[in-house]
Amino acid sequence: MHKMKETIVVADGLTKKIVKDIHVNVDKCTGCRACELACSTFHARPKYGFTNPARARIRVIVDELRDVFVPVRAGHYSPTECPGRNAYTINGKTYSECSFCKMACPSRGYFTEPDSGLPIQCDMCESDLQLGEPMCVQVCRADALTYTEREEVEVEATAQKELDAALGRLAEKHGIQKIAEVVDQMSKKHPRRLG
Repeated sequence: MHKMKETIVVADGLTKKIVKDIHVNVDKCTGCRACELACSTFHARPKYGFTNPARARIRVIVDELRDVFVPVRAGHYSPTECPGRNAYTINGKTYSECSFCKMACPSRGYFTEPDSGLPIQCDMCESDLQLGEPMCVQVCRADALTYTEREEVEVEATAQKELDAALGRLAEKHGIQKIAEVVDQMSKKHPRRLG
């Protein structure tokens, strides 16, 4: 799942976040790679000017002998290779840990520009607000990729900021050791208040 959040301040310390998700159902993926083609043409310069799957921000990891197809979207760049090399079996199919990884890293050439070697990242096609949903989702006829948006309303962290500021002033005045001692004493007298 690839999530993007758009934050909108509502009022009275409340924040509304619109969380945008692309869900992947690997059991429905047929390996057609239409998502790769649509993504690469959308992000071509000029837009829709050419098709080059090596420039796509989504890749379908293919193992035709075992009938395994895993769509993976580009995430953040990692300058180091991860140590994980586990294998997972899902519904009788075996996947390597790298199959689900969305990072651009030194151990594989996925999610880097073929010319420059610079990492690329899925932007959910948000440069074109008229789309409604990302191109990869629009062209997926097997429904292996689905797009959702939901609103989350959260209380803004002003109370936490005020607490941090107050504790900072107390630490400057009395020292952290004294604050720790007082908190320890309070926890013994009133265990229900803390926590």
